[in-house]
Amino acid sequence: MEFKQILKEFITENGLTVSAFARRVGVKPSQVSEWLKGKAKPGYDCLRAMASAFNISADYFLGITDEY
Repeated sequence: MEFKQILKEFITENGLTVSAFARRVGVKPSQVSEWLKGKAKPGYDCLRAMASAFNISADYFLGITDEY
């Protein structure tokens, strides 16, 4: 599965808005929108922040595992 699909699924399953997700990760909502459109992908620091903000493994966002 592509990153944009993984992210969209995560946001939806957790009842988050793009703004709420962005706020928790520490990025702008426009950046998350770019990820969701597949126009950009997060770098190492953003992946690390995502995993830390939600207390899950970065492997989930990388598509290595289906469980978070």
